[in-house]
Order: sequence, then structure tokens, then C-alpha cells
Amino acid sequence: MNSTKLQLKSKFLEEVSPKSHFEVIFDHLPGVSFFAKNRNFEIVSANKAFWERLDCESESEVIGKTDYDLFPEQLASKFREDDETVLRTGSPKLKIIELFFNRQGLPDWYFTNKFPVFGRDGSVIGVSGTVQSYTGRRSALTPHMQLDHAVSYIRDHFSEPVNMTNLAKRTGMSVRQFNRRFREVFGTNPRTFLIKTRVQAACEDLRSSDKPISEIALEYGFCDQSSFTQHFRTHMGVTPLRYRRSS
Repeated sequence: MNSTKLQLKSKFLEEVSPKSHFEVIFDHLPGVSFFAKNRNFEIVSANKAFWERLDCESESEVIGKTDYDLFPEQLASKFREDDETVLRTGSPKLKIIELFFNRQGLPDWYFTNKFPVFGRDGSVIGVSGTVQSYTGRRSALTPHMQLDHAVSYIRDHFSEPVNMTNLAKRTGMSVRQFNRRFREVFGTNPRTFLIKTRVQAACEDLRSSDKPISEIALEYGFCDQSSFTQHFRTHMGVTPLRYRRSS
């Protein structure tokens, strides 16, 4: 962007009233949640979709709260880790895939983008971001809707053996083309996406049941407990046993 255009943009932003709330735009984008946090990771702004998703009746119910007040500890810790990275580096984190399981035990994927908020002195004073469900994002993925066949299959069969070649065939693409387009949309390859889904499902079981870890490993598609522990530590930062004890 040339200097003239930068000056035009800067002049406009300087004239914006503090009472002008750009975040209200997000109330008119279906399926998009917006939030902003200060340096202390306290929520200072959120749109209707964000607080309604938390069963709140108004924005005031989430203002001043942190993720630890609103989400399970393990999820909150992951959110905090991403926030700290954005605050420390001053760079955005994009296409973060987060999984939540609905009441039917099926995974719902959410895409999160986080951006640094800069103060007038140039320092990072907070984090803002958007969260959008895969379902809500489908309309924005029209050029890649072939992938929906693969994503739907993973959603329904993640605990079963999934062959990547057969998964690519469901989209009508070659394995190479499938991998490339999947990464473009989801920011990761389909195999990692599948493993993250299995790990998140296992988290639910580790918290809510007394099943042996070896049984959970096999139930969610891992070849043995060793493989499960390796992948679990990669994505969660702790072993399944430690995760269970801390839940």
C-alpha cells in the first residue's frame, strides 16, 4: 500500500469516535463469533453469537471474564496458550482448528483466527478474534465443497480405520490434489485432522469414564496404547494418564 493510501486510512481511523463499535458488524454475519481480550486475557468485547453460544443473556455476563471462567480447564489452557503467542509475537494465528463434541457425541469443528490489538504507542494491548463453525463456514467454502464429502465421512467414521486414498476418491480428486486443497481450507493435512478428531474424542472419554487407556486407544482408531499416547502428547502436551488425573 503506497503512502497516500496509508495516510488516507490513518486519517479516517484517527477521526473515528471511541463510541463507534465496529464489532456490531459481526452480529450480522451468521455463524461468526467475535471476541476481544485485554492484556490480562479478560474479555472486553463480544458479539451476540459469542455470548449466546455460552448460554448468556447479554454481553455484560462475559465482560471481565477469562476463558478459565467460561470453558473447561483443558480447553481454556489451549486458548490461553494461543493468546499468549499472539501477545508475545504481535503476529496473528490463523486457521486454528478446534473441536467440540455435541450431545450426540459427534465432533463439531470450529475455525478460530486471532489477531493482535495494537495501542496508540504501537505495543500489543490485547487479542481479538473470530470463531466460526465448519457448518456455518460452508457457504464461504463453495470452491472447495468437494471436501465436504471427506469431512462428513471423518465426522461419522473417525473411530474406524480411514484410508486416505479412499477418502480422496470420495472427493473426486487425486490424493495429491486432495491433500493440497485440504491444507488450503483447514490449514493442516487430512491425516492430522483425523488424528486431532480422535484425540479430542478420547479426551471426552478420559474425563467421563474409567475405561482403561488401552481400551480407549483402540476404541478411537489407534493401533495400540503407545501410538495413542504419542499422538495425544503431541496434540495435548501431556500423556493420557496425566490428562485424566488433572481433569
